[in-house]
Formats: sequence, structure tokens, C-alpha cells
Amino acid sequence: MSRHDGYEQILFETRGDVAVITLNRPDRLNAYTGKMSVELMDAVATANEDRSVGAIVLTGAGRGFCAGADVESQFKAQLDRDSARDSAGEAAPDGDAGSGAASAGDRRPRGRPTDWVMLCRQSKPMVAAINGVAIGIGVTMVLPMDQLIASESARLSCRFVKMGITPELASSHFLVQRCGWGPSSDLALSGRIVDAAEALRLGLVDQVVPDDQLLAAALARAGEYAANPDPQLRMIKMLLTENACETDLDRVVDREGEALAKAMKSPEFAEAVDAFLHKRPAKFR
Repeated sequence: MSRHDGYEQILFETRGDVAVITLNRPDRLNAYTGKMSVELMDAVATANEDRSVGAIVLTGAGRGFCAGADVESQFKAQLDRDSARDSAGEAAPDGDAGSGAASAGDRRPRGRPTDWVMLCRQSKPMVAAINGVAIGIGVTMVLPMDQLIASESARLSCRFVKMGITPELASSHFLVQRCGWGPSSDLALSGRIVDAAEALRLGLVDQVVPDDQLLAAALARAGEYAANPDPQLRMIKMLLTENACETDLDRVVDREGEALAKAMKSPEFAEAVDAFLHKRPAKFR
């Protein structure tokens, strides 16, 4: 196991070929901030650039995954600024009133992704290990990921309407993709909290495990993905992203054909064929 220092609100370590990112504000149930957003995107980008890493697990420290945005530190300051501008008769600059996930992107180092949703979809496989409460952005930040595993004590809520705001991070798309129209409407319009068992039934999560088995289950699932070749994993993710709502089947087939042709020219394909012919495990990493 290898730990990486330099972050204030997350932890980053590698366990074999899996990177583990932990939201680390347990005293605030890992409430989301702009700094956490910046650090989180940096950690995912770092894992994607590390050839020894094949997949990523995201979890939370302490008794909760993420209790939503840190309203006190984030939105109160924003409201104070907006009030001051209104008093002075000034207009707010574009982008100033966005969520932490959106506004934090402007502070990203050059050459790194600034869009969390596309970062998740273009990334190596990502598995969320949802421990305890996941509220608001605690849910929407994981919806674009590849597998959502929840502990039995997990509680989830798309609670935006209760705060007088609307969903973000493309959750109005991914929620319907995962749960369907009726359940998504109910979750978003009511803002109610659902337990892990109901979340599984609705399709909001993919698996529920006992609390003490959560991280092990997430690591095992991520390890299955990490055993496969990086370029093909990421091409498959992009095909799923682009084709999920595509109505032009010719375009779907074209995209698949382009990806397949590229994959079959890759060294990973050559390694897989050689391993098959010589009856040995393929080594992609």
C-alpha cells in the first residue's frame, strides 16, 4: 500500500493496482467544498496518469460518505457576496453562483480535466463505496461512475428541492438512466431519503453489502476491472457514454466499428491473443 501526501480534504493511496480516494472531513460528514472538488479532480487525474493503476475506488472517512455541500462555508459566503453586490447595484460575474463542483474547475492546473462528469466518464473504471449518508452532491457526484456499492447502513437522497435548488452534475440525466422515469421523478421531486435496500431496488445503487465488507467489496470489484487493458476499458466507457441515448443505430455501429478497429491494432490485443494461444494469463499492466 502506498500513500500520497499533499491533500487537505481527501486521502489518496494505492492498494495494488487500485487507487483509493477517501473524502476526509469526517467531523462534517465529509461535506463537500470547493477545495475538496479541486483535490478530488486532481487525485482522479493522477490515478489516470499512473500506469500502475487500473481502477479507482472512492469512499468517505468516518460514518458518512458525503452529507452534501458544506452550506455554511460555501453558500453562506456566496449569499453574502451576492447581497453585497445587490446593495452596490452590481451584476454577479458569470459562473460565480455555481456549485462547488462547477466553480472549482476554474482553479484546476493546466492540462487537467475541469469537468467532473466527463472526467468520470473518460477515466479508468470508478467504483463508489458509499458508507453512511450520501446527500445531494454526495449522490450526484457518483452517478456518472461505473459501479455504486453501498453499505447496509447507507442513506441516500437527491435533496436539492428541499434546499430550494435544482439537481446538477448531469444528475437529471444519470438518475433517469439508472432508475427510470418514475423513480427518478419521485426521488428528485420529493427529496426524500431512501435506505440502502430501497436504493438497490430502485437502481440507484448496484450492490449492497454489510458495513464491514464495503471497502473489500469495492476493492474486489475494482480489481476485476483493473485486470483488463486501460485503453480498451476507456474506449468501452466512452462507447457506453455516447451510445446510451443514441437513436441512430447506424451511428452506434459506426462508433463501435471505429473502436474495434483501433483496439485490434493495439499491443493489448496482441498480448491477449498471445496469452490465449499459449494458455497463460494476459499481462496488461
